[in-house]
Formats: sequence, C-alpha cells, structure tokens
Amino acid sequence: MPTIEHRGASIYYEESGRGFPILTFAPAGLQSTIEVWSRPAAPVNPITEFSADFRVIVMDQRNAGGRSRAPITASDGWHTYAADHIAVLDHLGIEQCHLYGQCIGGSFIMSLLKAQPQRIAGAVLAQPIGRVGAMAPGRSARFNAWAETLADHPEATGPVLDAFHQNLYGPGFVYSVDRAFVSSCQTPCMVLAGNDEAHPYPISEEVSKLLPKCEFIPEWKQGAPLAAAKVRIKEFLAKHTPRR
Repeated sequence: MPTIEHRGASIYYEESGRGFPILTFAPAGLQSTIEVWSRPAAPVNPITEFSADFRVIVMDQRNAGGRSRAPITASDGWHTYAADHIAVLDHLGIEQCHLYGQCIGGSFIMSLLKAQPQRIAGAVLAQPIGRVGAMAPGRSARFNAWAETLADHPEATGPVLDAFHQNLYGPGFVYSVDRAFVSSCQTPCMVLAGNDEAHPYPISEEVSKLLPKCEFIPEWKQGAPLAAAKVRIKEFLAKHTPRR
C-alpha cells in the first residue's frame, strides 16, 4: 500500500491521473479520509473531476479513522498536519503543486501556504472552516466525536486532548493562520463559500477579500451553480498551472 513513514507517523495516500500534481484534503474535520470524497457532502470530488488533466493525490489524515496513524501529543497542532503533507510531497518528489481542500482542508491549505509558499502554484478552498466570535467553553462536539474513536490511543488522555483542541481551535478566524498572513499571501487562490456554523459565510467572504489574488464563488453546492463552479475551478487550475 502507498504509505510513508515519518516522525513516528504512518501516512496513507493514493494517486490517480497524470499531469501537474494536485494535493487534496477531504472534508469531515479530524475524520478527513479519502473515502469522504465519495460522499454527497463533497460536491466536487477531485478524483473524478480532475484526474483527466492532473495528477491527483488524496490522503487519509493522521488518526482520522482511515489508514494513517500517529501518536497523539499535547504539542500537536496545524504544524503537525503540515509536516505530514510536506512529507508526502517530499516522498513523491513533487517540487510544486496545486492544493484543493474542503472544510478543514482550508486550514490545511493555509498552513502549507505559510510554510512553503514557493511550492504552491494555486489553491482552492471550498467552504473553509472558521469561527466568528468567541470560542465556546470546553471541547466541540465534533472534536469529542473524533476523540471517541481513539480507543487504541492510550496516550490520548483528557489533558492531552484538551491541549490538542486548544492548539487547533483556540486561535479563531481560520484557526491555522491569522489575518495578517492571509493579507500578505501572494499565492493565487479561489474560495468557494461556506454557509453554516462550521463553515461560516462571513469567514469565506473575509478570506476572499483579504487574499491579494483571489476569486470568490458565493454559491456552488448544487444544481446549475455547482456545474458552473466546476468549470471555474478547472479554468482556475489550468490558468495557474506552470508551463514547462
């Protein structure tokens, strides 16, 4: 199976198609796995939509319930996931790629844009997660649902999970980076708006306004808007694919 080992983690990925690479991050929060791309919650499946023209890389995030596994520590955070993503690119010998991510994928994308901007030709953020206002006390219900799947992680004690939750969601906004970074990011981006509590429209709209080079699609999840959005995404990716 296509698995890489790094820093004590075992990360599973798959590839399809040929051409300029696109590294993708599925929705479903910390339960982001390849399988999620085939669900109705993912209106744009990069495996079926982009493989005709691009080399599409999909992956199970660490400890998401798929085939990627790693120890859980109190110091884990967005940088931990970014290290996994960079390790996959390094393993595959990919010097530059596009990024496509939905939901939590938006925060993963922002982490990589900050860590290795020279490596990203273009990025598409579909309904990025974020928070408007103050953080509610305690852990979120979705985080707790993920934590309940960790029976084989004795190291994931209450205090460790509390620290991990704070590292991920304490910062607010889009969680993984701040507004100052977003406003300085020079990577061409496209934002497809969210429209619910986990993916607030105001966050998508603000991100699109802060990014210096951004296209914004306010409606895209079904029917004619979805069909039109798929065309625009493919045009965006093609426009920003380096010519060799």
